[in-house]
Amino acid sequence: MKNAMLYVVAVLAVVGVEAKSLKGSRPNVILVMTDDQGMGDLSCMGNPLLKTPNLDRFHAMSTRFREFHVSPTCAPTRSAIFSGRHEFRNGVTHTIKEREMMALSTTTFPKLLSKNGYETGIFGKWHLGDEYEHQPYNRGFTEVFIHGAGGIGQSYQGSCADFPPNQMKQGKYFDNVILHNDTIVQTEGFCTDVFFQAALGWIKKQHEAGQPFFAYIAPNAPHGPMLAPEKYKKRWLDAGWDANVAGRYGMIENIDDNVGLLMDKLDEWKAWDNTLVIFMTDNGQAGRSGKKNGKSEKLFTAGFKTGKGSPYEGGTHVPAFWRWKGVLGEGVDIDALVAHIDFYKTFCELTGTTIPDGIQQIDGRSLLPLLENPESKWADRELFTHCGRWDKGEDPNLSRDKNTKWAVRTQKWRLVGDELYDIENDPFEASNVASEHPEVAERLHKAYLQWWQETVPLMVNEDRPYAKEHPQEVRYEKQKAERGIPDWKAPQL
Repeated sequence: MKNAMLYVVAVLAVVGVEAKSLKGSRPNVILVMTDDQGMGDLSCMGNPLLKTPNLDRFHAMSTRFREFHVSPTCAPTRSAIFSGRHEFRNGVTHTIKEREMMALSTTTFPKLLSKNGYETGIFGKWHLGDEYEHQPYNRGFTEVFIHGAGGIGQSYQGSCADFPPNQMKQGKYFDNVILHNDTIVQTEGFCTDVFFQAALGWIKKQHEAGQPFFAYIAPNAPHGPMLAPEKYKKRWLDAGWDANVAGRYGMIENIDDNVGLLMDKLDEWKAWDNTLVIFMTDNGQAGRSGKKNGKSEKLFTAGFKTGKGSPYEGGTHVPAFWRWKGVLGEGVDIDALVAHIDFYKTFCELTGTTIPDGIQQIDGRSLLPLLENPESKWADRELFTHCGRWDKGEDPNLSRDKNTKWAVRTQKWRLVGDELYDIENDPFEASNVASEHPEVAERLHKAYLQWWQETVPLMVNEDRPYAKEHPQEVRYEKQKAERGIPDWKAPQL
């Protein structure tokens, strides 16, 4: 209660008693979303090994959504964010097999923001289609700086593949070729450093021009392969940890340094006052075990029994820290059940952007009532999770219950297949209480079946044939032959 009162006082002091609504306030928005980093991968969340002082400081300065949920894997979460609805309703039921491509019928919120005076930039991972029509510059982004596929160096059957040089390198995360708007360029350095440098250079340019912007910084780290600069791996290797733990934890501490650089530059540029900065991760924690001195060790998971790719809490419950100096309270926790699908309406309301009639149905809500007052009433809801990833050509109707790969979450309950958990009293799902509350399990299962029936017709990529070529490979070879691959000139910060 004390934090909430301080929050309200802060809001009233900044915007005034009669004008405290955040609608149409038109802040700049910086969304930082890391890949495969979970609740257990931050020292501020209790990890006893990692050192993440910058993210810890950011956490302390932020309003934190403590019940924030995403999808179990990466492309689905990205699709849900940019569409405001469940990923399956955009045709994204996998991370590969042509089922990672967000339906072209979906209107993204960056498309709407770009029509409302905002510059919109993406830096890092897109993973919603490598074919031309699906590229981010055709989905609302005015600045593009990305790798291909779902990860640097990846290549799969169909259209999903990164640029050839990234595939061939053993040190895949260093000196990558990157698509910068309409030109493939050669970069120098570690991928996360490069993505933040590109983003900060662009942010600086928009800030100096007084131009409102949305910046989406989406590093591929700490997704595997577990590669990090030597200076970040050294202390882990010296302590006896295996190469995978050293690489993964090294990537996370490198991310922390880059978040520190972002914060320092916003200080230097005096850009905090009109800038909302969000840190989150795209799914639950990967990398939950390792070896130290040859012996298997469990890594810190913040208490969750599962991680990435799971329909349980550990698959979807992730950090969400929101910082807007002088507007959002510092060290304030919000316990309302919220999700990635809520970003669409939230960002449109904040920026004064109209959501037109005739686009896709939006599943999410606006978070503005909670941002304006953390103790606002927030109606209970049902969030649907499905891990997808059934085989190509398999009937999804025959796959939906396999291995209990689906869940329904309310503020109090989580139903996973035929298992029911009282999350308010059992946040780490130790006790199945389905037999004690059969009426709850039945109600949520019925809601799931109705949702499934409504959603299956929108899975538009299920019968999509494999592309005969990799678009990014074709693009690379064509540019190389016609004009070469120029070096990327890093911006001065």
